[in-house]
Amino acid sequence: MSFPPCDVIIPARNAAATLACAISSVLAQSATDLRLFIVDDGSTDETQTLARGFAADDRRVSVIRQSGAGISAAMNAGLAAGDSPFVARLDADDMSDPDRHARQIAYLLMYPRVVATSGAHREIRADGTRTGRTHCPPCVTRADPARAPATEPPLTQPFFMARRDALVAVGGYRPFPVSEDSDLYWRLAEYGALVSLPEIVGSYRVHSGSISASSIVNGRLMALCSQLAALSACRRAAGLRDIVLPAKPRWREATHLAEMVARAASDTGLSLDEQRHLRVASAAKLMELAGYRPYELEARDCSFIARALEKDAAGLTLENLADLAKMQSATAARLLRQGYVRRAMTISSIRLMPQTLLRATTGRLYWSKLPG
Repeated sequence: MSFPPCDVIIPARNAAATLACAISSVLAQSATDLRLFIVDDGSTDETQTLARGFAADDRRVSVIRQSGAGISAAMNAGLAAGDSPFVARLDADDMSDPDRHARQIAYLLMYPRVVATSGAHREIRADGTRTGRTHCPPCVTRADPARAPATEPPLTQPFFMARRDALVAVGGYRPFPVSEDSDLYWRLAEYGALVSLPEIVGSYRVHSGSISASSIVNGRLMALCSQLAALSACRRAAGLRDIVLPAKPRWREATHLAEMVARAASDTGLSLDEQRHLRVASAAKLMELAGYRPYELEARDCSFIARALEKDAAGLTLENLADLAKMQSATAARLLRQGYVRRAMTISSIRLMPQTLLRATTGRLYWSKLPG
């Protein structure tokens, strides 16, 4: 079966250790009508040389060079360079299965209302060996930008594919330093349906160099940006003027979440109600991230989270408040088990102390949306 052409974008920065595997997985696709754009975002290692070597050997490969403009600019550069009806993304440290594009294109051809798709993936270590874990997001999630934290669209960014006309219609990527994918998905969801395929379509590499996993500072930035993107979606849904991102956001210079949120609120002109929601949603998102990332909340994080949950959660639904109470007690229990007694006491309110102690003694240290 022949498939329409697809443009593939690999944004890369100092990715020489893994880039060859990513490129090779694209060139091995069973849907062979493709163009691969490798966008080198100011690498100082052998990324550029490696990419140009592949371009010399395969006319489907092109290399674009930019000077550290960031992930959103890299994706937009790749988008502007192509003209195929479908556009796929692959991160420079991940690998697509040979039938990934064929599966996704076939699905998009079958369901015209679907504008973007992703899929399940297996997890691999830095050396490429499998961890034995797989991740299968729900095929369709009822996204809710007003929750704290927001229930985001279900797509995973390394295996994202979309219709070009939809990407162009929503304006491509906005200049978020992280969570640029989440912001894009909110806007695409206003244009058509988003579906994650249940089949495994690739391998996701877990390693210490990952931006999302590397430090609590990046965790704070992700907590802020993901919830600011959701707040932006709330504005559009209400028919209000969208949030305009500053060219040089001052929150990038902050290291603690309280300061990040305050600067973001000032930079984007949020109302008082929006500021309250951004505080509690960002606090909740950081708790969520710390539950499965290789970093832990620091004392100032705990103080900010406790204050936000106490003072800024009044506008949330009862269901949302109940979920936050579970997350709060599970987080405090995890901190307590690790010996961070003062941090645990800061996070856990007096009301939640019985649940916190029960979780700590029974080992129920992680929050989920399941009962209990």
